[in-house]
Order: sequence, then structure tokens, then C-alpha cells
Amino acid sequence: MGLLSKKDAKLITDPLADNNPITIQVLGICSALAITADLKASIVMSIAVMFVLGLGNVVISLMRNIIPSKIRIIVQLIVVATLVIIVDIILKAFAYELSKTLSVFVGLIITNCIIMGRFEAFALANGPWRSFLDGIGNSAGYAFILIIVGFFRELLGSGTLLGIKVLGDPIEKTGVYAYGYENNGFMLLAPMALITLGVIIWVQRSRNKALIEN
Repeated sequence: MGLLSKKDAKLITDPLADNNPITIQVLGICSALAITADLKASIVMSIAVMFVLGLGNVVISLMRNIIPSKIRIIVQLIVVATLVIIVDIILKAFAYELSKTLSVFVGLIITNCIIMGRFEAFALANGPWRSFLDGIGNSAGYAFILIIVGFFRELLGSGTLLGIKVLGDPIEKTGVYAYGYENNGFMLLAPMALITLGVIIWVQRSRNKALIEN
């Protein structure tokens, strides 16, 4: 018997495809548009959200039977705010320049609809283990989209990946630049993030017609 039952495994696999929090549930769009011009920032934001959502789901699940219904939203905000402060402190201590790049968007994890939605819809009604899997699954689905968008925006907009020149040198005209290629500066603007995300949504629905709304 495997580590995960089929039902538990779906908590991780479903958000990666047919129930993705960004492309299907249309949540967490702001950060997908704002910080994906840089692949490294996309990866770090993804890890931060995975930490906050995975651990936050467990904490809310453990407290679910003692949280008064009238103040549950306040309690959820306190939990997520505490975890975000921890993330922010760690980033400033070990990756200060990157923390400045992410700027206010780390703090805005507190109001990320994916996190509050999973607290409310899942963690309050399920045990810690399944809540943890749900948190990891949804944050992985979020990360999957962020990394894809960040990959194409940095590659086509700057000619780099993780800050490393992969298309050649645009100044010395080496690599693809020797053939007349120029970086597409529009890819670094927020509207192109929306267009890139739209292409992903189109591809996803082309592969699975059941996702197309009537």
C-alpha cells in the first residue's frame, strides 16, 4: 500500500492541472502578474507561499475545534500574518536584494485568496495531514504557473534565466543576437504577464474541453 491513498494523492495532483488555483479558480492573480518578470523571484515567492499555506493549513486544522465561529477569519489572519513575518525576516536575513525585489508582495501573501480560501474551505473541516497535503497541492499548483510565466517572461524579455545569459550577449551580439534577435521589453511589463497567463489557460482548456465554461 502506498504512502498516500488515491483520495489523498488527488489533493496534490488536482491543483496542478484540472483544479489549478490560478488558471481554474482564478485566485492569486496579482502576484502572478507582479513578480514574474524574474524567474528567481517567481521561485522564491512560490516557496514562500508553499511554506505559509502548508504550515498554515496544519495550524488552522489543529485549532479548528476551538476557534469560535465569529472570530475565525481574525484567527486565520493572525496565523497567516505570523507565518508571513517569519518568511519576510528570513528573506531579509539571507536574500536581502531579492527581498527588495519582492518588496510589498511578500506582505501581500497575507491577503492571498488561495491561502484564505484553503483555510476556510478545507483546513477548518479536515485533519492536519489532509490539510497539509491540500496546502502543498494548491501551493504547488500556484508555483507551477508562476514558474512557467516567470520562465518565459525573463527568457524573452531579458534573454536570461536566473540572471544567467542563455541567449547570448545583446551588447557584443553573440548567440541569437548575432542573427538580429532583440529582447522583447514588453515581456517585462505586467500586461504581458496577463497575456502569457491567458495563453496557458487557452492551452489547458484546449487539452481538456471539460474545463471550458458554458
